[in-house]
Amino acid sequence: MSNADNPKPHPWRRPLLTLEFSALAVLLGSMLWLSDQAKQGVAISTAWLLLPTLASLGVFGSFIGLMYLRWVAASNAENRSRHKLIFSILALTLLGVWVYGIANTWLSLNAN
Repeated sequence: MSNADNPKPHPWRRPLLTLEFSALAVLLGSMLWLSDQAKQGVAISTAWLLLPTLASLGVFGSFIGLMYLRWVAASNAENRSRHKLIFSILALTLLGVWVYGIANTWLSLNAN
């Protein structure tokens, strides 16, 4: 197998993968813990919701970073500007959906 068939991975790939899976583990763990607390009838402070919120942001951020490495950084120079534009629109859309979901959750919890 030649070196062209197996290029060296980008240096940000491993830290982004580590962040994504670590944040996913924290997100799932915090959701299970919060669910258990709610089943027991324990009042949950809204400050505890920052844990799954920040973990989900870590998952989204690392997913977007890995998508950038796979799509934009690996593209050839002549198509890079078009890929950056499309990627930017997609990344802003994903982050917008995340902000919308977090805002609706926060508002619904504070409405009660």
